[in-house]
Amino acid sequence: MDPVLLFKALILGIVEGLTEFLPISSTGHLILAGDLLGFNDETGKIFEIVIQFGAILAVVWEYRARLWETVSSCTTSRKSQRFLLNVGVAFLPLAGLGFLFHKTIKVYLFNPISVAAAFIIGGFIIFWAERRDHRVRVPSVDDMTLKDALMLGCIQALALIPGTSRSGATIIGGLLMGLSRKAATEFSFFLAIPTLGVATVYQVVKEWATIQNTDLGMWAVGFASAFVSAFLCIRWLLRYITTHNFIIFAWYRIIFGVVVLVTAYTGLVSWSAH
Repeated sequence: MDPVLLFKALILGIVEGLTEFLPISSTGHLILAGDLLGFNDETGKIFEIVIQFGAILAVVWEYRARLWETVSSCTTSRKSQRFLLNVGVAFLPLAGLGFLFHKTIKVYLFNPISVAAAFIIGGFIIFWAERRDHRVRVPSVDDMTLKDALMLGCIQALALIPGTSRSGATIIGGLLMGLSRKAATEFSFFLAIPTLGVATVYQVVKEWATIQNTDLGMWAVGFASAFVSAFLCIRWLLRYITTHNFIIFAWYRIIFGVVVLVTAYTGLVSWSAH
């Protein structure tokens, strides 16, 4: 096994794990890191499937007790049935729109200006959301209605725009709808399971021939680093939101948006290749 390749896998796994569940868009960071590491060829793109799967499993592991209780009682518990229905309904808008417009979005919106604009606009939206009077109407995910779930699902669909951030859209959207910080953050985590899970399965089926010919050691390192970093990030974010707002991520998004523009127009990163 090539130690340089393993190091690149380790770094990209950490980048995925640290950015997937924060409101800062993992896609932009993976492109930047992959290009700087010289890991944006076809193998690098396939590798993203593995590290995304590691991040998904981190959510499953963190909430394993809750998920097991929900699944095991779904035939008898109205609470469990409502929770599963809410997650399913929230998943549908992005799934449907993604199926219909994925190729169009990739052709017309996956460019430096669009990605940078999404980062910067998202940052200003966070500023605006945090300056609003936040009245909690939904203290926990179990208090969400089907209407709440559908609205959040529609908001999540905005993440089809590169640079928007799925986590950012659902968490900030939840706050604007009256969810508590914990409820908005946790529902974003739960919603990631079907959203990222289906996307990962689709990519595995699509790229199976290529996947079979890749280095298993690289896959293992990337998966493990993504899982561990995502798990630690989830734990950290749940503690962070108890005493902090999301303003720091607003500043970060704006700065990163500027970085996207600078690296694109100076040729340091070949964003157009994606």
